[in-house]
Amino acid sequence: MQNLKFDFDDILIIPQVHTPITSRYNDITLPDTFPLFTAPMDTVVDLSNAREFINKGIRVCLPRTIKPQQYYTKEAQLPDLDIAATDKESRAITYNDSMFPSIGLGDYQKLCHEDIVMLRSFKNILIDVANGHMEKILDACWHIKEYNPNIKIMVGNIGNPETYRWYAESGYVDYIRVGIGNGGGCLTTKQSGVGYPMASLIHETYLVKQAFIESNDIDKKFENSVLRTKPKKVIPAIVADGGMKDYADVVKALALGADFVMLGSIFNKALESCADNIYNGKIIDKNKAQKLFLEGKEITKHFRGMSTKGAQKAMGKTAVKTSEGVERIRPVEYTLEKWVENFEHYLRNAMSYADAATLDDFIGKAEFCQITTRAYDRFNK
Repeated sequence: MQNLKFDFDDILIIPQVHTPITSRYNDITLPDTFPLFTAPMDTVVDLSNAREFINKGIRVCLPRTIKPQQYYTKEAQLPDLDIAATDKESRAITYNDSMFPSIGLGDYQKLCHEDIVMLRSFKNILIDVANGHMEKILDACWHIKEYNPNIKIMVGNIGNPETYRWYAESGYVDYIRVGIGNGGGCLTTKQSGVGYPMASLIHETYLVKQAFIESNDIDKKFENSVLRTKPKKVIPAIVADGGMKDYADVVKALALGADFVMLGSIFNKALESCADNIYNGKIIDKNKAQKLFLEGKEITKHFRGMSTKGAQKAMGKTAVKTSEGVERIRPVEYTLEKWVENFEHYLRNAMSYADAATLDDFIGKAEFCQITTRAYDRFNK
């Protein structure tokens, strides 16, 4: 029997003994872009609302229902924006830097062999695969980097801390999504019994990452590599993906060592998510939805995991497999602006207690303790 693992409800961040921080706003510095990604879900984000997330400082992973060819076309249309010429280029760069189009394992060969110009225009790409432990993913990363060495590649998902080391040793991966079966739209762990408690997974993956950084034996590890070229050293970022229920979970994920947190369910419940707005059983446009929501009326949204049969069909799959996801109708709870405002406040608050003036001081460095269920019930109001 291995040591018991823990989840977010099982831990608390411990305040430091003392701190020179007196103001969570004046003494704490956060980057313009938050350490957040949208999940690549078609009830969260698409090309119609991607910029709304980016303008709020949130990076975007587009779902696989949007083909890279559509993203490439949209990029070409950016100069039509009604802004000054000097700002157009800046906006386009920001749009590209902050967005990851998604592909499956079956898509990368077509990109490499048929759409080289488009592939070389991308700064980022996500190889969106449920089982990130497959060796074939590294082969895909190698091919993509051969054609576009400067591209940033995100892979996943993984549910074993040691898999981080495997990817890091390859040198071809820049971001690794961590988490299996924890997301609000995923049933993998519930139905198959495969998984790893999210908080422990983040913390232990962070420890593997730190050990990898401190290690000096990277070159000799390449002696048994099946890859044909020896890449340069890369320290992949940890992207905690799935299972965040509230602000505290996101903050704890960062405290445990996640460089970024990916959110699907939370962003779906924002008024600006791309899911249809439903009022009294009818779909309404976003302007009407905003008006009614601000009047206090209940607006609902469709939410689904990307392994549901509906999502599989939307991605163009003809052989639909058993669903490992859920579909729900859920009420809108907030605007994106309000959620971001609250998140920044709670993050700064936690950082002030942890004596962390920057995210570098906070991510993976905050102290935490494990608690009992009764202790959790005491403050879970």
